[in-house]
Amino acid sequence: MDINAIPAVVTGGASGLGGATAALLARLGAKVTIFDLNEEAGTAHAEAIGGRFAAVNVADEASVAAGLDAAETAHGTARILVNCAGVAPAIKTVGKENQAHSLDAFRRTVEVNLIGSFNVIAQFAARLAAAEPIGEERGVIVNTASVAAYDGQIGQAAYAASKSGVVGLTLPVARDLAQHRIRVMTIAPGIFLTPMLMGLPQAAQDSLGTQVPHPSRLGKPEEYAQMVRSIVENPMLNGETIRLDGAIRMAPR
Repeated sequence: MDINAIPAVVTGGASGLGGATAALLARLGAKVTIFDLNEEAGTAHAEAIGGRFAAVNVADEASVAAGLDAAETAHGTARILVNCAGVAPAIKTVGKENQAHSLDAFRRTVEVNLIGSFNVIAQFAARLAAAEPIGEERGVIVNTASVAAYDGQIGQAAYAASKSGVVGLTLPVARDLAQHRIRVMTIAPGIFLTPMLMGLPQAAQDSLGTQVPHPSRLGKPEEYAQMVRSIVENPMLNGETIRLDGAIRMAPR
C-alpha cells in the first residue's frame, strides 16, 4: 500500500515507538491521528508532525469509537492502524513478605495491552470493511507485542501474558479479516530506547544494550517505525509476528 495521503491511526502515538511511527508515517504523506491518554504530549506531537490528536482510552469501547469518529471526520476512513498503546508493570507472582500479585494490576495490564489492542482492531476493521479497496487490499493493521511474549522475565507474568495474547490473536484475526482484504501483522520488539528506558542512567542503558548480540545496543524507535513501513508496503506480509530484537533471548532477570 502506498502510504502517501492514506489516513492512519497510531495508538500510544504521543511518544516512544508510537511517536516515532506517527512521525515517519506523516513524513511519508499519511494523514495521521494519534490516540493517547497523554493530552499534552499527544497534542504537541500531533502539531509537530502535521497530524491530529484524540484523547483515547483503548480499553474503553465508547472512547475508541469517539476517537475513530474524530479521525474519520478529519481525514476520512483510516486504512492503517498501528497499535502501540501499552503498559509494562513489573510485579512478581509472589512478592515481598509473601504478598500475592495484585489481581487488579494483572487485569489492568491485560485490559490495556490485549483487550485494548483487540478493541481498536475490531472497531477499526468494521469501519474499513465498508470502504472501497485500494488495489488488492483495503488496509493494514500492525500490533505491538514484545519478546516478553516468548522470553518473559521475572516480574513479567502480567506483561508477558498480555503480549502472548497479542501474538496469539494475530493469525486468527488475519484469517477473519482476509475476506475484507485487511492484513494483520505484529511486531515483537526487544529492548528499545523508549521513554521508560531513557529515564535510566546511561550506564544502565549501556548495560542493557550489551545484552543484545548484534547490533549490541538498544533499539531505536525509528527502527520500529521502519519495520511498520516495510509491513505496510509489502502486501505478502500477513498473519505473522516478527521479532525485532537483534537476536536477543531474554535472561530470567
